[in-house]
Amino acid sequence: MDGIIIINKKKGCTSHDNVCKIKKMFKEKIGHTGTLDPMAEGVLPILIGKGTLLSKYLINHDKKYIVKLQLGIQTDTADSEGKIIKELPVNKNQMSNINKVLKTFIGKQEQMPPLYSAIKVNGKKLYEYARKGQTVEIAPRTIEIYEIKLINIDEEQKQIEFEVFCGKGTYIRSLCEDIAKKLDTVGYMKELKRIQVGEFNIENSITIEKLEKNIDNKEYINNKIISIENLFKDNEKIVLEQRKLTLFLNGVKLTQNYKDGIYKIYDTDKNFIGIGTIKERLLKRDIII
Repeated sequence: MDGIIIINKKKGCTSHDNVCKIKKMFKEKIGHTGTLDPMAEGVLPILIGKGTLLSKYLINHDKKYIVKLQLGIQTDTADSEGKIIKELPVNKNQMSNINKVLKTFIGKQEQMPPLYSAIKVNGKKLYEYARKGQTVEIAPRTIEIYEIKLINIDEEQKQIEFEVFCGKGTYIRSLCEDIAKKLDTVGYMKELKRIQVGEFNIENSITIEKLEKNIDNKEYINNKIISIENLFKDNEKIVLEQRKLTLFLNGVKLTQNYKDGIYKIYDTDKNFIGIGTIKERLLKRDIII
């Protein structure tokens, strides 16, 4: 049971809730590659067993979201769970300008993280300062948005729905506020659905409820778990004869005439052994199955 399973997280539960439930089901070490807010839903990759060692390879994955932005209202948390702190009118001219404004966000840019976030400043998380009404200096972060496209406009509710494909560190709540600002109003993130993390997409995900229902069906569960070998299916492989394999397993670095990178390691009987990395022609043990 070493690998990754893609959970379709429901609204209203935390990522930690999902981790705990899966830990009880599998009775294995469990981890994840990044949380989703309780109000958000969608793709949540869960690491199982030795799959927890994969975190460093997955933490910087690009992500894709479907977002619903409420215009004309600002909340202290920048989402639907916060208190309303400001309201401004939204007219038809502003709504008709949305598509043009969205396109201005494509590319690299500086973004201010939301006050209610887990970023640490002087050892404390930002939301800890925010809850106490304390102000703290926050530095902007460089983010990148690869694609953003309008899905729907609801003029009556003053809401827009859009899809965004972005790089690591992008805060969708801040993006929503920035979009509203460019439209000369205020806004907050009303709904958020993550539909892709790296190569993992929502079509291949499973709900906790369905997982619980089929937990005793080993064939079904095995088909849902992405093995470590399969995760690196596009990486080159290295076959080690027994003497070198023993050294490799014991942590000895081996000279190999390959480029720097990540490699799948096999024995001479074509058994998958694990993952190794090469730097300056030295192969080092990384993940052993």
